[in-house]
Amino acid sequence: MAHLLMVESWVGSMSRLLPRAVREAGHEFTFLTRDLHHYLRSAPEGTAHPLLGARHLLTAETNETDALLPFVERTHEALRFDGVITSCDYYLPTAARIADRLGLPGPTAEAVETACRKDATRRALAASGVPGPRFARCASLAEAAEAARGIGYPLVLKPVDLCAGMFVRRVDDETALTAAYRALDGFPVNARGQRRNPVVLLEEFLQGPEVSVETVSYAGSARVVGVTDKSVGGAPAFIETGHMFPAALPAADVEAAVDTAVRAVKALGLDEVVAHTEIKLTADGPRVIEVNPRPAGNRITELVRHVTGIDLAAAAVDVALGRQPDLSRRPTGLSSAAIGFLVPDRAGTLTAIDGSDRVRSADGLLELQLAEPGKAVKVAGSNNEYLGHVMAGDADGPGARDRVETLLTALRPRVEAAR
Repeated sequence: MAHLLMVESWVGSMSRLLPRAVREAGHEFTFLTRDLHHYLRSAPEGTAHPLLGARHLLTAETNETDALLPFVERTHEALRFDGVITSCDYYLPTAARIADRLGLPGPTAEAVETACRKDATRRALAASGVPGPRFARCASLAEAAEAARGIGYPLVLKPVDLCAGMFVRRVDDETALTAAYRALDGFPVNARGQRRNPVVLLEEFLQGPEVSVETVSYAGSARVVGVTDKSVGGAPAFIETGHMFPAALPAADVEAAVDTAVRAVKALGLDEVVAHTEIKLTADGPRVIEVNPRPAGNRITELVRHVTGIDLAAAAVDVALGRQPDLSRRPTGLSSAAIGFLVPDRAGTLTAIDGSDRVRSADGLLELQLAEPGKAVKVAGSNNEYLGHVMAGDADGPGARDRVETLLTALRPRVEAAR
């Protein structure tokens, strides 16, 4: 039995999946957070929070890594950790630095810090010849306007250090650029109380379908688990509206996406890590959007597990302990699995979601999760405002996405406008 230090977590599905993977492998974990109430306010899926299953709960200022490291060293002397893990993007560099300080397995802190900074990722990939969009790093609105004229509209404006699609916007002219820049400029601190880097990334707008490649790197080799497709809506925002695994693509496109993702992971120096690499399949070939040094979000890990039997959360636990992960496929009875998200298009208060009984009784349903009446609703601007999701599978082929989209049309949220 191993003992992991878990440094913060999300409050969504991964906060359930990662502790489950630790427990099912026969291990235990100690949870370290700066604010336990952040988690207790939002128990996932209406249950007792799984982080309360920790062997120990520790409180320390996790946003001040230099001060945190001596505290963790002293704690390690008493509790003896075998690995360090987190599921929260904002603490991936912290977990890597702790593992390095304690001499425990894991990716290098430098590699993780580069992957978690979109501008640093762009520079590293470009230096290694891994294809991506034309880009510019801008420290002011004036710099952004000048860079935009050089790259040419339309463009994508991104914060370099946020996640879940927050403040990522398509901009078609200088007026839209100014509005997007100022909106981001008004968000100086992220959801975990960390002060943001004020620079932005401008990127060439790429045309083509978007996919993600799920990989597990261990002992210097990146193993590909599969390719997931993605549907996006909410323009000018980029909101993930659904995914299917495996992606329904020609074999040549799958091969090109896989090759590009493996090159990207290696270019960043990522090893002993589960990675989720997002790629656009353009007319000129695949282009890397970003590389995430952690298991995929939005329940993609569950799509993979339903089809292949491979548990990417369990793989993340294994590599954090320096152990070779089990990536053998097992029969599951499903050829494809898909998820679709209920994305709000109006603000107010949720009073009901009609049609749920019909969806719950549908063939092939794997999951149905819906927000409770009384929830405050705002028009979605990122992947943080969903009203629920539908997950379904297909035993005979790539029909899971069509099944999910049909079920989503049966769900009709009722939102009462604010008075």
